[in-house]
Amino acid sequence: MFYTISKVAWFFATPSNLLISLILLGLILALFKRLRSFGIGMSLVVTLATIALGLLPIASYILLPLEERFLPFRDDGKPVDGVVLLGGSVEAADSASRGMIVSNESAERVLDTIELAHRYPKALILISGGGGTVFGDGAAEAPIIAAYLGSVGIDPSRILVEERSRTTSENAVFSRDLAKPREGERWLLVTSAWHMPRAVGVFEKAGFPVTPYPVDFRTGGGGNNHRPFAFVSEGLRRLDLGAKEWAGLIGYYATNRTPRLFPGPQASASGGSANR
Repeated sequence: MFYTISKVAWFFATPSNLLISLILLGLILALFKRLRSFGIGMSLVVTLATIALGLLPIASYILLPLEERFLPFRDDGKPVDGVVLLGGSVEAADSASRGMIVSNESAERVLDTIELAHRYPKALILISGGGGTVFGDGAAEAPIIAAYLGSVGIDPSRILVEERSRTTSENAVFSRDLAKPREGERWLLVTSAWHMPRAVGVFEKAGFPVTPYPVDFRTGGGGNNHRPFAFVSEGLRRLDLGAKEWAGLIGYYATNRTPRLFPGPQASASGGSANR
């Protein structure tokens, strides 16, 4: 129920969807003589707001605190027992229909996991990701990624596939049940940098200590974050992403799925802050 409600609610609350809806509402109101001025004014104001939000670096400012919560991983020489790769980087339905892996803009999650698999040849690789559709059962992402890892030379006996999860919270619980991590083991958690705070929080809540390995950064360094976007669509896409993640943090904390509103390095009990 939480999954369905969250997906439906977010569809209407997504900034780009909401802005377009308000513009259309203004145009509809303008059809009525008594509300014509208000409707036209509303559409004009929201249109200008949409352009500003799409071109100005507002989305970068929203994403930056999320991505800087955990610094990039630095190898400290300690052994790694396993790597957990969270889904969200592969279009499962498209991959299934085309018979080949179809990735999206978060493909770095898979690429970095491949690199880690070679760097730590004794580590298990746990892929967590089920079908993420509201109505009906979608194709699971984890088996598709597992097959791809096998095709690039990673021993299938090292790969654990968790294909039931639809949310980050389920990622943590089902991964814990599958990995059965022992005290003292070190598991790296691979996901997008902007998603890492919520991911670390739910893994901590599930009792699965992990070391963050953030990838897929959407913000740059230094003055790059103050530059305007070249396309309105680019800024709105990042705005949707940042707003969704902040909403997710609030929703997960409110429903007791994370122990803190904004989980930080102290949440990684297995040494996530020690290797900074």
